[in-house]
Amino acid sequence: MQPLVLAALASALLMAGGSFAGADPTGTFRHAHNVGFGAHSSLDPASKGRVLQIIEKIQSRLVRPGRGGKPAPDLAMRWEPDATGTIWTFHLRDNVRFHDGSAFDADDVVYSLKRVIDPDQGSPARAAVKMIETVEALDPLTVRMTLASTFADLPLQLMDPRLRIIPEGSGESVAQSGIGTGPFRVEKFDPDGITILTANEEYWEGPPALARIEVIGVPDAQARLQAFLSGQLDMERGIVPILRRALDRSLRYQLLEIPTGNWMGLIFRTDVPPFDDPRVRLAMRLSVDRNEMLKLALDGGGVVSCDTPVAPNDQYRADMTCRRDVERARALLAEAGYPDGVDIEVNVSSLDQSWPLMGVTFQDQAADAGIRVKLVNAAADGYWSNVWMKKDAFTTSWGERPADQALNEAFHSTAKWNESHYHNAEFDALLAKARAELDFTKRRALYVAAQEKLRETSGSLIPFHVTQLVVLSNRVTHFDPVPNDALRWHLVSVVD
Repeated sequence: MQPLVLAALASALLMAGGSFAGADPTGTFRHAHNVGFGAHSSLDPASKGRVLQIIEKIQSRLVRPGRGGKPAPDLAMRWEPDATGTIWTFHLRDNVRFHDGSAFDADDVVYSLKRVIDPDQGSPARAAVKMIETVEALDPLTVRMTLASTFADLPLQLMDPRLRIIPEGSGESVAQSGIGTGPFRVEKFDPDGITILTANEEYWEGPPALARIEVIGVPDAQARLQAFLSGQLDMERGIVPILRRALDRSLRYQLLEIPTGNWMGLIFRTDVPPFDDPRVRLAMRLSVDRNEMLKLALDGGGVVSCDTPVAPNDQYRADMTCRRDVERARALLAEAGYPDGVDIEVNVSSLDQSWPLMGVTFQDQAADAGIRVKLVNAAADGYWSNVWMKKDAFTTSWGERPADQALNEAFHSTAKWNESHYHNAEFDALLAKARAELDFTKRRALYVAAQEKLRETSGSLIPFHVTQLVVLSNRVTHFDPVPNDALRWHLVSVVD
């Protein structure tokens, strides 16, 4: 987005008037999603095309994020491991029903998790729980999971937003039906248009305050913002940071600033030249002034990262420094056979309004080290299907995950969604040892060593973690300032 356009929008924020067109006095909440998976969009939580902005409201997990991101009960009321950390027992909530009226029990948990861990299913969530060897129902309300090896942090993995529980045998139909036990049920699924959700009055935590939620497909970030400013939406999560001050001054909106473990970055595929040389990859990262990039791309709304995906508040986060070093970057390029610098292309998209700003900043900073960057504008619609993991260099973003999951899912050599095609045997071995280590101090040291290995050798430039800006209309109440994944949607309400 050009600076003049941003300035015009900021000015319009303070002067705009009018009311919500077609506001529903019975309690309809409207927000958008980016149709990032295009034609592959799905309500199957275990699929590549899952639409999390819908799934978060219709399906529940065994374990969900509680205060401070720690595991809290959802469909599982409590759990305990055996002395070896290889057998875990989960005790389920009674008197819970799916949207179709069927009773929730242990067989549904067994079915849902077996779908994910089955390699033939190809679920992207498998990386989070592939240590589970067997899942069995001990009785209608008790499930036992046996792991391939000791894993002290299994409940953290089960908080994965894709590990939702669906009815036994519903795998062929859930992509369209979305049946779950969540606070809202699907009345109509239309990823390119308007998906309509209605209140599940039998929800185990109590009936939702909202009667209806409309989730509207809007691929372009600027179009989503315009829709919000014109009163067509009640929430927009993808606010470009430069608009923060104008939004905060407006009496028409509520602005929430939420620190998260969400991250975005630039990915260089390690299996193609020139990025197949680790010296070139390190030179890319050394050329960047991360504080400056954070300021320009997010108006300072984030926490600098030294190429680790582990969240700033995670217990396993490595405390690292990563100062810009242009001279060393030039020397590394020369060693790799590029004494006169190197030419690369990076694909960016307006799918996220900060990506183009991040790309332009990288282009400018990398030039000092002799890295000549051509930015290629990629379409927002279908970006995840057509550009991500397919082009040699591209922008990316990930939601917050526990440390083990973030490191394994995005960087392990066998991970399905290893977007940079990173392969490092030492890194893989560190993760394996960490999972099997019951002593917390020793386990933490192994995870820290793995992050240090990424800082030196990975194909990912992760400059910062994002402070999410969420803007709400003034009619929205009981919307807690927590990460997306921890929000209790049954409490959200609207007033007119």
